[in-house]
Amino acid sequence: MDSTVVNTSAENKRWGGGIEPLKASYGKMMMWFFLTSDSLTFTGFLAAYGFSRFKFADSWPIADDVFTHVPFIHGNYPMIFVAFMTFILIMSSVTMVLAVDAGHRMDKAKVSLYMFLTVLGGFVFLSSQAYEWTTFIKGGYGAVGTHGGNIIHFVDADGERVALKDFAIAESTERTQHTNKDGLWFSGEKALTSFTFEEVLAGFEANPGVFVRTTYTAEDGHKTVLSRSESLKELQTKGKNVVEGANLIQNEYGPPLFANYFFFITGFHGFHVSIGVMLNIIVFFNVLIGTYERRRSYEMVEKVGLYWHFVDLVWVFVFTFFYLV
Repeated sequence: MDSTVVNTSAENKRWGGGIEPLKASYGKMMMWFFLTSDSLTFTGFLAAYGFSRFKFADSWPIADDVFTHVPFIHGNYPMIFVAFMTFILIMSSVTMVLAVDAGHRMDKAKVSLYMFLTVLGGFVFLSSQAYEWTTFIKGGYGAVGTHGGNIIHFVDADGERVALKDFAIAESTERTQHTNKDGLWFSGEKALTSFTFEEVLAGFEANPGVFVRTTYTAEDGHKTVLSRSESLKELQTKGKNVVEGANLIQNEYGPPLFANYFFFITGFHGFHVSIGVMLNIIVFFNVLIGTYERRRSYEMVEKVGLYWHFVDLVWVFVFTFFYLV
């Protein structure tokens, strides 16, 4: 009677990959599983953003009007700084590729150099994002909030934004912020704005060259600028309070959802970048002390590189959907 011989060798186990399923080590497989799940999380966030973006398309802020700041340079330079951030992060992905390639060749010196450049690129990106958050929170021009929850911007005859400080008439009386230590113990007042609504209204009435620009988009794709008479009526009948910068409740750029998504999505991505930088620093020092030389393998550099490439790729989508669309 013929007997069937069962081959139980390691080469025929684990989906034909031996001890490395699908020709990938356990560590790399687990990294791929994590990146797959994390990509679904970012997909959900961007899908939610896209839904809100197109649901409120007529009042959604135009990125070129919001992200105009460049460090140490005065003036409006739409998207220049964000493009610089994107370039830095992409270049850090290039240096990571070079580090992985040098690891395959067991070139410790080159791995150290390229890992250092990758860490440096991550620090520059995080510093740039911190600057972007600061300018976003602080604001640049100021605006007026309406009773309906909309935002009123101010422009000159050429359609260029005008800051509140350029036309508001400050009153001689000094304002005092109410705090719970000076009044009712359970009541406090948020930080005072640079001007009151009355000061902005008085300055607007005294400057005929200033007009109101609403947050609603016209047929030509630009925000609607009202005539002088319409501007006065809009400000006098609908104006409520001065808005400077952005927070989770109200922002000078447009709907509150815009700031909420900005803080959440870019902050969540920034958290991933900071984790990646810490991992890269750990790997960098392990390279310096020869840990991977003794192991005869630089696979850890490759595994951390997978995570770093994922972070870069996610930013490309965030940059496209949040800043360009």
